[in-house]
Amino acid sequence: QLVESGGGLVHPGGSLTLSCAASGSIFGAFAIYDMGWFRQAPGEQREWVATITSRSSTTYSDSVKGRFTISRDNSKNILYLQLNSLRPDDTALYFCNGPLIRLKTPQYGYWGQGTQVTVSS
Repeated sequence: QLVESGGGLVHPGGSLTLSCAASGSIFGAFAIYDMGWFRQAPGEQREWVATITSRSSTTYSDSVKGRFTISRDNSKNILYLQLNSLRPDDTALYFCNGPLIRLKTPQYGYWGQGTQVTVSS
């Protein structure tokens, strides 16, 4: 199970921290999985945002590089996404997923409910 939280309404330039709690038998091996964040804006397809590998290497989409930071706490099976310098085009439903294949593709088709981020003045 993947449960995202931490979304909300924020002004442009603001910040948020998203969390994703991973539980269940699959995530007993959370620490060895590459994990990622994705987002889906209204009327758009879901897109990849960021990945953190099992060795804590990180990679980001061009649209968020330098503004967002992905991290993980393997002792708690939690994935984080720090969102800074938010823009209106960051408005979307944000999801976590993993394990990932080739850094960007979820191995399983399961998605959580996501957490809504709305950036508006």
